Amino acid sequence: MNSKQGVSRRRFLARSAAVGAATIVPRHVLGAPGEPAANEKLNIAGIGTGGMGSRDVTRVPTENIVAICDIDANHAAGAAKPFPQAKIYSDFRKMLDEMDGQIDAVMIATPDHNHAVVTMAALERGKHVFCQKPLTHSVHEALEVAKAAKEAGVATQMGNQGQASEEARLTCEYILAGAIGQVREIHSWSNRQPDISPRGIPRPKETPPCPENLNWDLWLGPAPVRPYHPCYLPFRWRGWWDFGTGVLGDIGCHNLSAAFKALKLGWPTTVEACSTHWNAPPEIKNETAPLASIITFRFAAEGDRPEITIRWYDGGMMPPQPDEVAPGRNLFKGDGTLIVGDKGLLHGHRLLPDSKMQEYGKPPQVLARSPGHYQEWVDACKGGPPAGSNFVDHAGPLAAVVLMGNIAIRTQEKLYWDAEKLQFSNSEAANALLNPPYREGWGL
Repeated sequence: MNSKQGVSRRRFLARSAAVGAATIVPRHVLGAPGEPAANEKLNIAGIGTGGMGSRDVTRVPTENIVAICDIDANHAAGAAKPFPQAKIYSDFRKMLDEMDGQIDAVMIATPDHNHAVVTMAALERGKHVFCQKPLTHSVHEALEVAKAAKEAGVATQMGNQGQASEEARLTCEYILAGAIGQVREIHSWSNRQPDISPRGIPRPKETPPCPENLNWDLWLGPAPVRPYHPCYLPFRWRGWWDFGTGVLGDIGCHNLSAAFKALKLGWPTTVEACSTHWNAPPEIKNETAPLASIITFRFAAEGDRPEITIRWYDGGMMPPQPDEVAPGRNLFKGDGTLIVGDKGLLHGHRLLPDSKMQEYGKPPQVLARSPGHYQEWVDACKGGPPAGSNFVDHAGPLAAVVLMGNIAIRTQEKLYWDAEKLQFSNSEAANALLNPPYREGWGL
């Protein structure tokens, strides 16, 4: 993708027509123009199939997997085994060019730094897109991807699978029913063991040879060039700022999704953070996420909703244990969220204390239930309602806010957000991190 390329409406319409012409039965006969009908199988390509991507493509068993793309030939071959008819590629750009009329949708599970460039390439061609969380690597990318998805008019879904669960709906319904009164604070944490990726370390100095099965240049994509090293992959890239988004980016879009929906949260007014990076040398804090952090987002009152504070914790940092929790019970293992109202507490989808949960029971059901996270997307591709974590209404705005927390970590400043100008009003250093530059030859 050349940085000069953009979303061309003429090119998009032409390619949409080509996709429609390639189907066995004309789509204008079976469904809406440009949409597969409900009884027609989607032709799906998987891009980035070494981890979650290899599982994602198996979660749509009613559809056709026609292509597998991964920069690691071994990963691609492994992911393609259940789909012997699928063509195998290493370069997503070549795959999209050669199979443009044969692909309806893509499922993207590359490292974070490649999410946006791959997603935009697919949206430009009128493809439906499923992309793992966080939706993008930067705040600017999240906004651009959401805008492009709206313009393309295709079905989209981010990979925060829990948003489709019964538990997420109960969380929303307890809030909507006023079971805990007006929400004032949200505490969310991720303290997984072992950690998701090395953090708080400098860049390695060794330059071992790159394995023959790996296309390192394509793996880097838009990121600045650096030598190959096995400390970055597979899966160990999350803690490196050039490639990942730390623990917050990995888990924040899971933990905070239900609260964002129920409370209709938009932009925060301020974001600030404290972390183990506070006195780290540049060769560490500019390379990797901190070992532990606490991030605070403040949202102004809106309508009947009061001001809300969200605090994020990772690396062993935790909020105070509420008095409503029985002695000896550890509320903060693994990942979780505690929502504090002026009349009670909600831990995940359960009221605290347990006696209140037993007394209150389930909240009134006011939200439609999901057929499943992946099925939501498939149904949307075939003309059904938008998926619950579509890029326009939920995933894009949620990812943008979550990723602001990483900017607060990196600048070590209290940041004030100007929602009209879409920038921070008090820090040029922070604004530079909203849209980090791509290396030459790459762009949205």
